Amino acid sequence: MTSPEKAPKRSPEAVLNRSLERGLLLLRAFGPGADMLGNGDFVERTGLPKATVSRLARTLVECGFLEHDAVHQAYRLGVPVLSVAHAMRTGSKIMQAAVPLMREVAQKRQINVGLAAADGDDMVYLESFRFNQRSSLRTVVSGQRVPMELTALGRAHLATLGDDERTARLASLEHGGSRHWRPIKAQIMEAIEQVRRLGYCIATWQPEVVAIATPLEVAGHPPLVLNFSVRTTDATSEISGTLAMPLLQLRDAIVRAMAALDPD
Repeated sequence: MTSPEKAPKRSPEAVLNRSLERGLLLLRAFGPGADMLGNGDFVERTGLPKATVSRLARTLVECGFLEHDAVHQAYRLGVPVLSVAHAMRTGSKIMQAAVPLMREVAQKRQINVGLAAADGDDMVYLESFRFNQRSSLRTVVSGQRVPMELTALGRAHLATLGDDERTARLASLEHGGSRHWRPIKAQIMEAIEQVRRLGYCIATWQPEVVAIATPLEVAGHPPLVLNFSVRTTDATSEISGTLAMPLLQLRDAIVRAMAALDPD
């Protein structure tokens, strides 16, 4: 069961439109396996009152961002959502800089290369190229969410946060309900130390899948995370010995390409 969505943490001086914020929570409630949601689903996933959910859903239908299915008494995402997502991808200079380089490395090394950003307690893939010769049981596509606390992507992201923000995020992740939080937190702290020392961290949250990730920080943009992953039975030390330097080199190449696109 997906944990309830929460509004992003806000700074004390932030002035937000509460209705807009709550309406966006309804849109964020959709995910894999949730192509249609009813009012009860929205209540469970957002924690909002049923009357508020009903009012917001009707407004989003009128604006086109939700479609109402009268047969199932549920809602699906509307066409404008895809249009906005497409505008985000095509208008992103970081994507313009990163995608060709990521594809080239993935093909050359026959590995999986991904780029992701944080959204709440999850990491969201912006792009993923899958060229590892040993196929994985899961498919990763743009827009897919993965757990922040379990993945190399998420742990590398946590390494980019200031102490206060990281403490708040860890508290949120713990509240999310993992039954094995203590060992997971220890792994997170070890990964953060790896990033500080080596520039990358490594994780194996899927069977026989090893992932290595590094923060990709470009001035003026929220931090992203770049990763390599392979399906293998080799030791993590062998994978890091083989892939760490190419990962860091790709990170630096993307930063240089971004600087060339946006010299200011």
